[in-house]
Amino acid sequence: MSLDWTALGQVAAVSLAVTVAVVAVFALGVLGLARHEGARAEGDGTSAFGFAQAGLCFLACAAVVVYGICLIVPQFH
Repeated sequence: MSLDWTALGQVAAVSLAVTVAVVAVFALGVLGLARHEGARAEGDGTSAFGFAQAGLCFLACAAVVVYGICLIVPQFH
């Protein structure tokens, strides 16, 4: 049995990079929700920006998860 160590390293590196990216985007979504709540509590009219930021970030995270599931489940091919 022989292993292609280069391919294994590439898969590990891409997996780590995508995981870090998804966590960072999710954190930006939480930050957007915090800004939305803070602006709403102060009565500021700029709370829509934080809500839009959170929505886009969470939508991006969901898209990555759905793409990963589509890659794994053979019935979706």
